[in-house]
Amino acid sequence: MYKRISTIFSREAFSNNHFFHSAQSSHFPYTEEVLASHLAPLLQHQKGSFLSPPVLQQTQQIHAQITVNGLHNMGILGTRILGMYILCNNYLDAKKLFFQLQLCYAAPWNWMIRGFTMTGYYDYAIMFYFKMLSFGTNPDKYTFPYLIKACGGLRAVDLVKHIHGMINEFGFELDVYVGSALVKFYAENDCLDNARNLFDKLPQRDIVMWNVILNGYLKCESLAHNVVELFVEMRRSEVKPNYVTYTSVLCLCGSKSMVGLGNQVHGLVVKCGLETDPTVANTLVAMYTKCRSLFDARMLFDFVAQKADLITWNAMIGGYVQNGYMNEASDLFRKMISSEIKPDSVTFASLLPLVPELGCLDQGKEIHCYIVRHGVLFDLFLKNALIDVYFKCNDVEMAYKVFKQSSAVDIVICTAMISGLVLNGMNVDALEIFRGLIGNKLRPNAVTFASVLPACAALAALKLGKELHGNIVKKGLEGRCYVGSAISDMYAKCGRLDLGHEVFIRMSERDSVCWNSMITNCSQNGKPEVAMDLFLRMGLEGAKYDCVSISAALSACADLSDLNRGKEIHSLMIRRGFNFDLFATSALIDTYAKCGDLDLASRVFDNMESRNEVSWNSIIAAYGNHGELNTCVELFRAMEDEGFRPDGVTFLAVMSACGHAGRVEEGKSYFNSMIQDYGFCARMEHYACLIDMFGRAGRLEEAFRVIETMPFTPDAGIWGTLLGSCRIHGNVELAEVASEHLFRLDPQNSGYYVLLSNLHADSGTWTRVNQIRGMMKERGVKKLTGYSWIEVDNSSHVFAAADKSHPLSSQIYAVLNNLLVELQDEGYYARNAPSCFLESLCQQSKPTTQES
Repeated sequence: MYKRISTIFSREAFSNNHFFHSAQSSHFPYTEEVLASHLAPLLQHQKGSFLSPPVLQQTQQIHAQITVNGLHNMGILGTRILGMYILCNNYLDAKKLFFQLQLCYAAPWNWMIRGFTMTGYYDYAIMFYFKMLSFGTNPDKYTFPYLIKACGGLRAVDLVKHIHGMINEFGFELDVYVGSALVKFYAENDCLDNARNLFDKLPQRDIVMWNVILNGYLKCESLAHNVVELFVEMRRSEVKPNYVTYTSVLCLCGSKSMVGLGNQVHGLVVKCGLETDPTVANTLVAMYTKCRSLFDARMLFDFVAQKADLITWNAMIGGYVQNGYMNEASDLFRKMISSEIKPDSVTFASLLPLVPELGCLDQGKEIHCYIVRHGVLFDLFLKNALIDVYFKCNDVEMAYKVFKQSSAVDIVICTAMISGLVLNGMNVDALEIFRGLIGNKLRPNAVTFASVLPACAALAALKLGKELHGNIVKKGLEGRCYVGSAISDMYAKCGRLDLGHEVFIRMSERDSVCWNSMITNCSQNGKPEVAMDLFLRMGLEGAKYDCVSISAALSACADLSDLNRGKEIHSLMIRRGFNFDLFATSALIDTYAKCGDLDLASRVFDNMESRNEVSWNSIIAAYGNHGELNTCVELFRAMEDEGFRPDGVTFLAVMSACGHAGRVEEGKSYFNSMIQDYGFCARMEHYACLIDMFGRAGRLEEAFRVIETMPFTPDAGIWGTLLGSCRIHGNVELAEVASEHLFRLDPQNSGYYVLLSNLHADSGTWTRVNQIRGMMKERGVKKLTGYSWIEVDNSSHVFAAADKSHPLSSQIYAVLNNLLVELQDEGYYARNAPSCFLESLCQQSKPTTQES
């Protein structure tokens, strides 16, 4: 088509000298007036886009009569026939006729510009406009609307601004049609300042123009608040809102959760008699569901049920799913089928998310079968939804099958695959999909990058993460909240919390997810003080706390043993209604327990209206860590009695409690029961706990046998546990075996060197002590200073070994010296401590004794 048109209207055609034809003034049987009367009924069809073949045939007959009767100077009649040819998509005849017309007038040019714009050949439309100017023909007010539309098709903003200047010169800016076209262009191309300036100038503003500017503001999130202001101004004018107007305002109410304003607009809709209009009714249902007013949405749905179309059903089903009412969504879908409303791809794309929520993969497969059996259009959104369902239900094989059904590789489908593979821990496969889409020359979007970065984080692939970060910066996507959050999270999980924090600070806009991610990463990476500072800043900067931010802050309080701050957050939870959130409350139990207040932890647990496995695990671990093994076991049984099945975390808490209480055989029985009776596979942390139990009891050979029989390779944590036990019980031989593995697995951890060195010092093998110190120096390992802290009167006091930096250090050492003397008088001595230690401590405290 494009080649045909370019051939018909070649550049040489404009260089011909026969643009005008003189007419012989003679009398013919058919005059121009007679032929115009024949053409008049056909002209009534010009309001359509393109006309039918019979209309073209009649137009050609009239054109033939003009030619036969020698009406060469056709004037207006010829222009009308040209218009008919354009509307009939007959460019061959249009070209022949165009060059026979008087091209000093704008009308023939206008028809050609209109025709090319209607067929999507925007560059030809623009070319004809500039040929028109070069020919010396001045455009009129009918030239510009379609010319601006052609520029809109090419998103040529700078060109329209240039044409706007020409429109001003010709004096057409305030024409209602030209002005409308300009306002529409500016609004659709994010030039809202230009659109509004022109809109305010126009003396006449019809309903179409009001709706155009309203929709422009609606699409621009940062300026969406102007929709309400403009709607109020519109109601004060003489123009009455129509269904398009109300739809725009209701969309704003839904996206911003402005249910109060939505109710008011609903009242205006009823007053205007538009409540049964399908478009308005569908938007109202969608608005109420987005505002979580499901009762109002269902009432409205039932009111229009007799006239409800497929879109209304889809809106209601989607609303239920988005708000977590899975059973209601399922019931409504069944009612839809029984009402003989045929579901489409949108219905199933809305319905499928309930499958993983209900944990019913079989139901998802039934829906998939229905889609195939009834020939439902398998479009992009439906494929995406199916892939998402299978991944969330851990059926990776079926997700791959749906993916491979796609004939063409699409960025949205690839992004869904990457996200699903990361969710299932298949991070290497996710990166392969990403490399595949790059190989197919697809351009990753912001969501693609945000989906693939967690794969780098899980694999600790810092180098690849940095490469992706560079690509993101190059494409200008770093400023988006979810992308910036993914970058920051990747750096934190790859051990570069400093870079993650730097990315976070540079983000121009931060939502709750960004704050939560950074607070959690700081809390989990040994920076609880930074986590608490961020938590306070989050509130000061107006970001909304949620259960995730509360849980992360409580975890930081637990690490700091900051009981008072924990109580403050507890008060915040009560004020904001988070005390009903199971995960936040479970974190609160853990915080109180780690801060030493077991009574408060127990009271929080007892006051919970409902509990889950996490809540039970928190309270069991609390009592276990406080040495209350009997209560811990009682809670374990109570958990089962209330219908909750213990998981791996539960068994870990009970085993740890058994280890602290010295009841090794009981702890061992829980380990075996977890595997044999409950069918759980023991993880690395379970084996570490079992080894720790044997180690505390001095059964080091059994601990070593457990390591040798583990079904997977021991990590540094396992060997570190054994080394710590060897240090307690003075087993040098096993300590050397453990340290050999540790120096290979974690060569920069100074703690392991210190443990082994102290063990040899206790045994008197000073040559080995010097060797270990030499190894540390050779490998550049630096001993990290250990700190302890205590909170007194809402103030934290931090101490290091032999520390004298505290302002009250002299009094502190005096008290410590008195305690040590009393311990010696009672017959207690520090096991394996060098004899010179007490003497040196006494020497440090002597001046204090004299001063006091």
